[in-house]
Amino acid sequence: MRIYLSAVLLLVSIITNAQDLSEFTGHWEGELVWSKAGSKNVQRVKMQIIIQPDDTAGQYTWQIIYGDKGEDNRPYLLKPVDTAKGHWMIDERNGILIDQYWLGNRFSSLFSVQNSTIHDSYWIENNKLIAEFYGISTSPITTSGSGTEDVPMVKSYAIRTYQKAILKKKTK
Repeated sequence: MRIYLSAVLLLVSIITNAQDLSEFTGHWEGELVWSKAGSKNVQRVKMQIIIQPDDTAGQYTWQIIYGDKGEDNRPYLLKPVDTAKGHWMIDERNGILIDQYWLGNRFSSLFSVQNSTIHDSYWIENNKLIAEFYGISTSPITTSGSGTEDVPMVKSYAIRTYQKAILKKKTK
């Protein structure tokens, strides 16, 4: 009975993750709004995300395009790692691999590049694909606490940028 229950839970997890990803497939387009800490000015950029099943079983193309004329085109691959645990990987096709995870209804990652840590999340809401990115410094700006069991050390980091795109599925 225990093995049967585990097998059913595993199957439900696989189906749930597959359904979530199938909801993401398509050509999405809209506008990315980019805010920087301390500034009231925002930058607006056209953004597209194209997600399609790839020829390799279980993989998807994950293409992000920025700009009016697609000046910044990023053709990635989305590869399954352990779909039962919601673990996928974006292969940037240049040696960079970024782990992505399903957390509830969000597809998220956290990675550091140069002096920034990026937290991204993608989810579907009201038939729109929402993409959200936080840019955070990799070095703490404040360390506080005494380092004891009662008052642990706490590191605080500067949030430098916030980006959000609301994308609609393009129809033929």
